Amino acid sequence: MTSTLRNDMRTLLKTFGIQADEAVIAHLARNNQITQLRLRLVLEDLTDYGNDTPVEGLAFALEGEIGRPE
Repeated sequence: MTSTLRNDMRTLLKTFGIQADEAVIAHLARNNQITQLRLRLVLEDLTDYGNDTPVEGLAFALEGEIGRPE
């Protein structure tokens, strides 16, 4: 894996992490009654491969819970 490819991937994931953090914090601020969120993070390949579809698609999901600090 090239350095540029890895850096592009890390930049995208870092941006996602920052924006997801801000979205969750804002959601919790608007909904004080929520004590715990159950979330699913999904990574999906949206590339148009034309007729050269990969043998195996790229899909990744992670589920977890986030509790409000007491």
